[in-house]
Amino acid sequence: MKWYENLYLGESVTEKKANRIKWKLNHNAGVLSYYVIAFPSNPDNLLDLIPTKELKQKGYPKKDICVIGLAKGYEEAVEVVQQIVSETYQNTKDVNIRKYLKEYRRKDE
Repeated sequence: MKWYENLYLGESVTEKKANRIKWKLNHNAGVLSYYVIAFPSNPDNLLDLIPTKELKQKGYPKKDICVIGLAKGYEEAVEVVQQIVSETYQNTKDVNIRKYLKEYRRKDE
């Protein structure tokens, strides 16, 4: 699993919590009621919302996931996705999130 350098975080996820969740997910420990927001596995989608409990399954293909956000609960995850899409569109007039995060946003930081 790869982690985006500047993760988008939901309102209830602090930096300290995010680091703890990342550690747990990287070490296959249980994390309940959180969602990771990742680049899509299907090119027709904008992003993937994956419940962290799914990532604990042995057969889940975690290697290919690039996480760009963390949120507690589905509703908060949707809000974070809205934030990402809105920011991308405002800055590029397009919704190519992957391109925005890899090119444009990196320049600003």
